[in-house]
Amino acid sequence: MQKTISPVDGRVYAERELAGPEELEAALARAARAQKAWAQTPLEERMGIVSRMVEVMLGAVEEVAQELTWQMGRPIRYTPKEITGGFAERARYMTRIAPLALQDVPVEELPGFTRFIRREPLGVVLVLAPWNYPYLTSVNTIVPAILAGNAVVLKHSAQTPLVAERYAWAFQEAGLPEGVFQYLHMDHDLVARAIADPRMAFVAFTGSVAGGRAVERAAAGHFKGVALELGGKDPAYVREDADLEFSVVNLVDGAMFNSGQSCCGVERIYVHESLYEPFVEAFVAETLKLKLGNPLDPETTLGPMVRTEAAEFVRGQIAEAVAQGAKALIDPRHFPADAPGTPYLAPQVLVNVHHGMRVMVEESFGPVVGIMPVKSDAEALALMNDSPYGLTASIWSRDEGAALELGAGIETGTVFLNRCDYLDPALAWTGVKESGRGCSLSVLGYEQLTRPKSYHLRRL
Repeated sequence: MQKTISPVDGRVYAERELAGPEELEAALARAARAQKAWAQTPLEERMGIVSRMVEVMLGAVEEVAQELTWQMGRPIRYTPKEITGGFAERARYMTRIAPLALQDVPVEELPGFTRFIRREPLGVVLVLAPWNYPYLTSVNTIVPAILAGNAVVLKHSAQTPLVAERYAWAFQEAGLPEGVFQYLHMDHDLVARAIADPRMAFVAFTGSVAGGRAVERAAAGHFKGVALELGGKDPAYVREDADLEFSVVNLVDGAMFNSGQSCCGVERIYVHESLYEPFVEAFVAETLKLKLGNPLDPETTLGPMVRTEAAEFVRGQIAEAVAQGAKALIDPRHFPADAPGTPYLAPQVLVNVHHGMRVMVEESFGPVVGIMPVKSDAEALALMNDSPYGLTASIWSRDEGAALELGAGIETGTVFLNRCDYLDPALAWTGVKESGRGCSLSVLGYEQLTRPKSYHLRRL
């Protein structure tokens, strides 16, 4: 039995029977059969069903938001926007560009021949999705995979099982043929079995580095595609020409939103020494505006972390950094809901930090950020790249040219200027180093969900 413990009050919110080998076998058989017919369905019809699915989700946004808050603890004032904002935006964009992304690729004319490259679906795609942004992380693959003519099996986090069930409901309401989308609640052993099954053509995983390695081990020797979106320790660099107020407001949000539990959340900040002191002062003042509390309260802006263990991990990072000489600028007593031994954790801002501290190099995934002064762009660049991760990096400056020059040297999947913690569906979402491999969103996101077939036809 799989139990979902709500971070809101520590009680069991949902219980689900785990699938066994028989259920997996039946699901894969259904998916393989359904995919053959689905691949022959005209693209316009596939697009219509996906568009209806989005409208079904939007029509249930209040119920979905409540479920989401109870499952993972994000404040109720924000959870509706996961559906009305990013989920709808990404699904609609990937639907709109499907004809372009999936069209035949022409080559130059050759007398007497017809030649082109056609994109064909892979078959059955396994999506392994996390709890922190459960609709946003999963829609990146589910929608384009189905639009491309694949069938999808979704295994969602044990923390957010209702998300998988909502997808199934919405697709059914939209008229998706049976078997094209399915979900299974599975333990790790059954997931490994699903990955290794020859009917599973592709695996898309979002989660920890350790989880990514486990996926690679399960897929090893089976010659199938694997996309991995893994950890991050995303940096921000505030140049001396930055707009101070603008950068502070956005970076506090980038570091603390969702209790810092974002793959591309800002976890370390480097500030030019000429702005360092006013920046830190303003950053602390902005952080103190947050309200930590019950996420079902509409006034709450900072909810609990997903589990007590996650909060204790961050508390440990902070305590260790302070013992090594860091200075904590936020008094937890300013946040009465902060309580050791619970998921409720006050935000924290650390100075006098360095890269010998875990909090500056190890993923925190919580509401803490370290801030360091730097003397130059070169120093900032070296520190930004001093990380095993490379998902996003943000630069705060009025000089676009300088940002482009810096961006060319940053080892990262996305370079932001005066923005952070956002996925633009028109751009490729990807990472380097231990942030993973593969690409979702944009026209490039369709490439990993299709295979090219070349047609070389001689006319007689």
